[in-house]
Amino acid sequence: MSIRPWRDVIRRKSRQVMVGNVPVGGDAPITVQSMTNTLTTDVKATVEQILAMEEAGADIVRVSCPDEASSRALKDIVREVNVPIVADIHFHYKRAIEAAESGAACLRINPGNIGKREKVLEVVNAAKDHGCSMRIGVNAGSLEKHLLDRFGEPCPEAMVESALGHIRILEDLDFREFKISCKASDVFMAVAAYMQLGEVCDYPLHIGITEAGGLRTGTVKSSIGLGNLLWSGIGDTLRVSLSADPVEEIKVGFDILKSMGLRHRGVNVISCPSCARQQFDVINTVAILEERLSHITTPLTVSVIGCVVNGPGEATMTDIGLTGGGKDTHQVYVAGMPDHRLKDKSIVDHLVGMIETKAEEIEAAIARGEEPQVMGH
Repeated sequence: MSIRPWRDVIRRKSRQVMVGNVPVGGDAPITVQSMTNTLTTDVKATVEQILAMEEAGADIVRVSCPDEASSRALKDIVREVNVPIVADIHFHYKRAIEAAESGAACLRINPGNIGKREKVLEVVNAAKDHGCSMRIGVNAGSLEKHLLDRFGEPCPEAMVESALGHIRILEDLDFREFKISCKASDVFMAVAAYMQLGEVCDYPLHIGITEAGGLRTGTVKSSIGLGNLLWSGIGDTLRVSLSADPVEEIKVGFDILKSMGLRHRGVNVISCPSCARQQFDVINTVAILEERLSHITTPLTVSVIGCVVNGPGEATMTDIGLTGGGKDTHQVYVAGMPDHRLKDKSIVDHLVGMIETKAEEIEAAIARGEEPQVMGH
């Protein structure tokens, strides 16, 4: 048992599959992915968007292949990027074969809408020949007609039955290198479907609340849904689906994992909402800090608290802490202990310098094979 058992998340046991060189499931870290929204045939724009997602921390990126020109363009795209590419395929089995030939690491399909067994077999053979895994992608908005007729409307039970039907198709063809998603825009439906699916199979689960909305509302819905699932130990890879720049999806995905202690990347800033007790401009200070620290990928925790009510207590659990004090003079903490005082005018520059130095120290320790001393994780 850990020293903080209330933080423990016991992950569902699943088999592991590979998406290119990225493991998904088993004991692998929960991965974060997104999807391009450029025209796939515009190779330059698509590559630029993927590289921006890589910089934000994306582990996997999905690219839509609605026609032959798109699936063939993957060859040029894959050559220019570093993350594994998932080809998003609907209906036409030849697009999946072309994508596999073009270097896709994974094929996102629904075997049931590919066509006859012979066509699905051709896709499976292409995946085997080119080392592709697959994702079965069930969505409440596109359930099979016979399930809608039977259940009357999209529901968790219909989604799970759809997933199990697709699983059987691939298993009958002796293919098991796949993960599964069971998405809905309704948070309750999605969570219930994933909970039920997690109990009846051991395949890795790709989790998400589909079509969640814009940046703010979609982040809230995704945080509620994914937070419930992750807290229950469900989820091996995730996508936050936002009507926004895909880079924002990656950032929100990492923030969700970071808040639950499941993945650490970059600076975790703990800050107060500010009130009349604040001894410096907390909101503006935090906004500038987060912007200037966005390049740091090293995991560490920083507290920025406006007064002494909670400031010292929060600082004891962070790598670097700032607590507001009187007469424009504030207390800086290092590794939970009071270290030195700081005047108003130098807050941001001083903290940025300290944090960058700390990040360099952590990376140097890791390079030496040592366990870095990090608080708050």
